[in-house]
Amino acid sequence: MVQNYVFPATVSEAVTFLSTNRGKARIIAGGTDLMLELQDGKNTCDVLVDLTQIAELKNITEENGYIRIGASVTHAQAAKSDLILKHAPALAQACRKVGSLQIRNMGTIVGNIVTGNPAADAAVALAALETTAEVTTLEGMQSMPLEDMYAGVCLSCIDSCCQVVTHVKFPVKKKNQGSAYLRMEQRKALALPMLNVSAMVSLSGDTFEWVRLIVAPVGAGPQHALDAEEFLKGSAVSEATIVEAGKLARNQAMFRSSAIRGSKEYRMGVLPVFVERVLHAAVEDARKA
Repeated sequence: MVQNYVFPATVSEAVTFLSTNRGKARIIAGGTDLMLELQDGKNTCDVLVDLTQIAELKNITEENGYIRIGASVTHAQAAKSDLILKHAPALAQACRKVGSLQIRNMGTIVGNIVTGNPAADAAVALAALETTAEVTTLEGMQSMPLEDMYAGVCLSCIDSCCQVVTHVKFPVKKKNQGSAYLRMEQRKALALPMLNVSAMVSLSGDTFEWVRLIVAPVGAGPQHALDAEEFLKGSAVSEATIVEAGKLARNQAMFRSSAIRGSKEYRMGVLPVFVERVLHAAVEDARKA
C-alpha cells in the first residue's frame, strides 16, 4: 500500500529516494497505467516518486543533432510539438491515437515504453526513429536502444524501483527522409490497436537508401520487418516495390488470435495493405522535406 508520495526537484534526488527505500519506492510520471495496476494489486510499493516537478524532464528539445523528449512529456504535448511535427510526424500521428483525450493529457511518452506493451502507439513509432533511452541510477547514466528495453510481452527491462528513464532521443530528420504511423482499430471502440505499423525512409532520388519498417503486436516489443527492410534497400520507389514489401512484411508477423485484437488470419490478411499505406505516407513526407 502506498504510504508516501514525494516530488523530487532533481533526477539525483529521484534516484536517491529509490535507493533509500530499497525496492519499495517506484517512479511515477503520468501514472495512467501504474495507478490501475496498484488498484488491482498487480503492482505494489510504499512510496511513489513523482517526476513531474523536475523542470528538465518536461521539455522537447533539439540538441546536438537529436530530438530529446523528457520523461514527463505527455502524448498531447508531443502531438502538437513543432519539433515533433517537423522531425517525427510518425510520433505525432501515434500520440494522437493513444487512449482518450484525458489519457493523452496525462500519459507520457516514456511511460508508453516502460509499460512494455508491444503495441503501444508511441513506442511503435519511436522504434522506426532509431530511438535510445537515457537511463539513470546512482551509478550514473547509460544509453539503451529502445529495442533492448523489452524483456517479454508487457515486461520491461527497466526496473522503476531503481532506474529512471530521464529522456528518449532520436536523430533529427535529414533531407529526403520521412516517417509515418498507422494503426487498425475496431471502430475507435477500443484503446488497443488490432495492429500498428510505422516506417521511416531515406530516399536518393527515386530509390530507397534504407527503410526502417516496424510491425506490432507480433512479439516482445515492436519488431522490424527485416525481410521487407532488406528488400527495399536500394530498390526503386514504385508501386510494385511497395506492394512486394507489404507481402514480405508478413514473414515477421507472428500474430496470434485474440478476442480483443482479432484473429491471426484476419490481421495477416490486412497487414500488407497497412504496410503499403505507411510506406506511401513516409515517402510523401520525405519528398516534402
